Amino acid sequence: MTRQEKEYLRELARRQKELANLSVMEERKKLWYLHNELKGLRPMIVMEEETFLDEILPELKCVDLDARRMERQLLKTILPEQIFQDDKVVTDEFLIDVQVENRLFNVEMKKKFASDGIGYHIEPIIGSLEEDMDILGESVFINNKEETQRRFLVAQETFGDILNIKFQNSINHWEFSLSEKIVWLMGMENMFCSMVTEEDAFHQLMEKLITEMIHFLRWQEKEGVLFLNNGNDYMGSGSYCFSKELPGDDYQGKVLSRHLWGHMNSQESIGISPEMYHEFMAPYFGKMAEEFGLVYYGCCEPVELYWDRDISQYANLRKVSISPWCNEEIMSERLSEGNVIYSRKPSPNFLGVQKEFDEEEFRKYIHHTVELTKKCHTEYIFRDIYKLHGNIEKLARAVQIVREETEK
Repeated sequence: MTRQEKEYLRELARRQKELANLSVMEERKKLWYLHNELKGLRPMIVMEEETFLDEILPELKCVDLDARRMERQLLKTILPEQIFQDDKVVTDEFLIDVQVENRLFNVEMKKKFASDGIGYHIEPIIGSLEEDMDILGESVFINNKEETQRRFLVAQETFGDILNIKFQNSINHWEFSLSEKIVWLMGMENMFCSMVTEEDAFHQLMEKLITEMIHFLRWQEKEGVLFLNNGNDYMGSGSYCFSKELPGDDYQGKVLSRHLWGHMNSQESIGISPEMYHEFMAPYFGKMAEEFGLVYYGCCEPVELYWDRDISQYANLRKVSISPWCNEEIMSERLSEGNVIYSRKPSPNFLGVQKEFDEEEFRKYIHHTVELTKKCHTEYIFRDIYKLHGNIEKLARAVQIVREETEK
C-alpha cells in the first residue's frame, strides 16, 4: 500500500466518522431498537445497495488489493447516506470478516454461471439418493485465523485511530437456508422428484443436513468466531438486528448461537405443495429455528403457502419476508396485531427495469401496502435492484415516497 493510498483511505475513514457523529444516526438507532421490540414509532426503510453498488461507486483509486477492498467497503458505507438517506445507521466501526468456510459434506458444489455472472446452472453431485448418499462425507470447517488477523492488522494500522476495527461473521447471514443446500447437491428437479420417489432417503438426507448445520454452529462456538449481532448488524434478507432482548439473561461472555439472530429461508420450496413442505421441510427448519435467539424467515418465496401450519410455529420468529410474490392480503391479515414484523420487499421493477421512475404508479403500489398493514409492525426493504440505468436520483425519491405514504 502506498502512502497516497493510505492517506486517501484515512480521509474516507474520517468522512465515515463524520457521518457516524450526526445526531440522525442516534435517532435511527433508537427507532430500530423500538421497531425490533415491536414498539416501533414508524416503519423502517432500507435500500440495499449491494446489487447496484457498481453504478454508484466512483472508479476505485487504490491499486493494492487490501487497499481496494477497504476503499470499496468505506465507500459502500458512505455513499448510501449521501445519495438516498434511508434508515441504515452509519457507525464509527470498520468490520473485518472472519475467514471461515463450511465445506458441506466435503464435496465440491459445482455451478456453471451465465455470461451475466448472475444466472447459473447447478451440476448435480447426486443423482439417486439411494445410490449416491455414500458420496457425502463429513463436513470440513475451516477457520483461517492468520488471514483474518492479517486483515485486522492492516486496517488497524491504516485507520485504527479513526475507526473502531471489529470482527464480524457474515457466513451465517445466508448459511442456514436448508433447501438451497439440497439444490446445490442434486439440482432442483432431482430434489422435487426425490420427495416422491425416494421419500425415506430424502428424510435421511435432511436429517444428515440439519445435523451438519448444527454441528457447524457448535464448531463456531468452540472456535470463538460467533459475535453478538444485536446492534447495527445485518441479518435476514436485508434487515438490521438492533435488539435489547439479545443476548439474553444466560449470556456470560461466550457467544452461543442462542444469543444471536438467525436467518432461514426456503425459496426453493415454491415448487411443492403445503403438504409436502410440512412433511419434508418444516421439521428441519423447525429444529434450525430453535438454535437462535431471534429468527428472520424468508426471502423471495410466497410465505403464505406455508404460514399457518408451519412457518408461524417456528421458535423465536420475529420477522418474515413479504416478497413481491407474496399475497399481501393474506399476510397482512395474519400479522395484524401480532408479534412478527411484516418485512415488505417492494418489487424491484419500479427502480431496476428502466431509467424512468413512474412515481405515480409506485406511490399507488406503496399505498396499497400501507392500507393493508395499518395494524402490522412493518419495514420496507428494497432488494435485488440490479440496474439503475444511470438514474441514481430515483433511489432518494423512492425512499421519500415510502416515508410520505407511511406518515399519512
